[in-house]
Amino acid sequence: MKKYLIINPFGIGDALFTTPVIKAIKDRHPDSFIGYWSNERVGELLINNQKIDKVFALSRGDLKRIYINYPLKRLTALIKLINDIRGERFDIAFDFSLDSRYGLWSKLAGIKKRIGFDYKGRGRFLTDKVRLTEYSGKHVVEHNLDLLKFIDSDCRAPLRVPYSLEVSEESRIKARSILEEYDVVVTDLLIGVAPGGGASWGKDAIYKQWAAKKFGELAERLEKDLNAKVVLLGSAEEKPIADIVSGKMGQSPSAFAKASADKSGAVHIFPIINLVGKLDLKELAAIIGELKLLVCNDGGPMHMAVALGVKTVSLFGPVDEKVYGPYSPNEKHIVMKKDLSCRPCYKDFRFTGCSNNRKCLDGITVDEVFEKVKNIL
Repeated sequence: MKKYLIINPFGIGDALFTTPVIKAIKDRHPDSFIGYWSNERVGELLINNQKIDKVFALSRGDLKRIYINYPLKRLTALIKLINDIRGERFDIAFDFSLDSRYGLWSKLAGIKKRIGFDYKGRGRFLTDKVRLTEYSGKHVVEHNLDLLKFIDSDCRAPLRVPYSLEVSEESRIKARSILEEYDVVVTDLLIGVAPGGGASWGKDAIYKQWAAKKFGELAERLEKDLNAKVVLLGSAEEKPIADIVSGKMGQSPSAFAKASADKSGAVHIFPIINLVGKLDLKELAAIIGELKLLVCNDGGPMHMAVALGVKTVSLFGPVDEKVYGPYSPNEKHIVMKKDLSCRPCYKDFRFTGCSNNRKCLDGITVDEVFEKVKNIL
């Protein structure tokens, strides 16, 4: 039995992009042992993956954040982490970090075969590597699968194998309990709206986000015209965006509803379920799994929905959807975009700024998105 360590310290999407690699290894070598070195937050999502035997959920960024004022404690924690990994006696590491430090730490952990991408010379501690300037020409998943050639020429997952995400029964029960509090039943047309995304972009995240007021207009139409129930999803940092969305719908803080009367005097209630900042990642995944559809920006929730087999309508601006979009592309996942000459402007892992006043996103209308939603449903 060989033991493999997957290294990816990045966010939700990047971690899911590595799951086809894990599947390929397990399909070819069913008795292999798979470890995963992730960041602390994403580790929550990986624990339930039946193909992963052990998770090391502590990244370089986590160490820096936790011990920001205690560099000696940070060093001590890193040494303990390396020793814990060494204790598992891994044979092979697949390093997707693009960071030479993880290659060094894998070497110190006694892993003799270290496979990964050599980006800007950062692969100097890898034993087997593919030179990389940027992910382009094909999806990141397919770039990742290319590294399998270093362990077994036959160990390749077929193209178009989707990434995977597993939700525990405990989380499913919790999600259904949360939805029941808002009178959501199984027969409801439950549509998720994730108006944030792109947290890793920091101050530039706005360039990945369709206007919050448009999400609000869309959500109101989904409820009025399709008789859907809409649930807002996102992290605590995205509460201001959710407030704009729900405010557009006239959300009442106490009733989460808007009452209006038609010409006959009949009163209609348009509920808006705001769960932004109220869920951990396991609960978020479980709620997404209950949706009929998710409307979202390019970001982690979109990839979670794809992995869970939930239909998506996603909005892409500066990022190339052929490289970072839903995988594998099919009729269940519609990408909304504007094909401008300046797009995509995220290249070489960098966003250099927008010179076209966000036209790639602002040019997408509520009517266009609403029609796509109707078509996919």
